Amino acid sequence: MNDEQTVTDTIGARLKEAREYRGYSQEEVAQHLGLPRSAISLMESGSRRVGALELRRLANLYQTTMENLTGLEQENQEPESVRLVARAAADLSATDRQEVLRFAQFLQSRKSDEQT
Repeated sequence: MNDEQTVTDTIGARLKEAREYRGYSQEEVAQHLGLPRSAISLMESGSRRVGALELRRLANLYQTTMENLTGLEQENQEPESVRLVARAAADLSATDRQEVLRFAQFLQSRKSDEQT
């Protein structure tokens, strides 16, 4: 397998993972992009290249970055659990996000108190 195919396979796997994480069907994604469902299947299997504009629209739909979908994102500074909390909080109302932030600040202060 050549490098180009490896990249295409990586992108395909990441697209599928992002789609499933967000709970979209291939049909829903296809409608969003104005493509046949088979095109989404081919992208996810690494059998079809993904254009830059398609990748940007998919990143927006999946609420992630193009770099994440291509595997070019630099090493994450935060653990996976932090990213999961951030993704979950993004779907909350502004009031609920503030509550999550206050709770996180409480936990941080409790940790600081335990260390002193």
